[in-house]
Amino acid sequence: MPRIDEQIDDYFAAQPEPKRTDMRELHRAILGLMPKCKLWFMDGKDGSGKTVSNPNVGYGTQALKYANGDTREFYQIGISANTTGISVYILGLEDRKYLAQAFGRDLGKAKVTGYCIKFRTLSDISVETLKAAMRYGIDQTAN
Repeated sequence: MPRIDEQIDDYFAAQPEPKRTDMRELHRAILGLMPKCKLWFMDGKDGSGKTVSNPNVGYGTQALKYANGDTREFYQIGISANTTGISVYILGLEDRKYLAQAFGRDLGKAKVTGYCIKFRTLSDISVETLKAAMRYGIDQTAN
């Protein structure tokens, strides 16, 4: 099994331009915010090998709590290529409206849902605003 950083490099390398360059730049920006964070790579397949989501790269660690009281370790920030661009996931936020209310207007051409910020290219958005949203998420979920 290749190391996680190799899997991440391969995943980025497989993306078409300009997505490849944008994802690498985003990766560097997140590592700048979280220099010693745990890295995750999920290939998007479930236990039986069936594809259930786009592959994604995760950063950091938090305890996600389920409704039944169970918890599991998961990442705080995630990025994934999608058909039209890139998704950034800011996981573990209590208030599902906060990202859109606090950062949506200043982000630029992005779609913001409860915990996901989607955009076509980094040039369509304010990277500084995106970093502020990620910093907020990291602070909210720091264990």
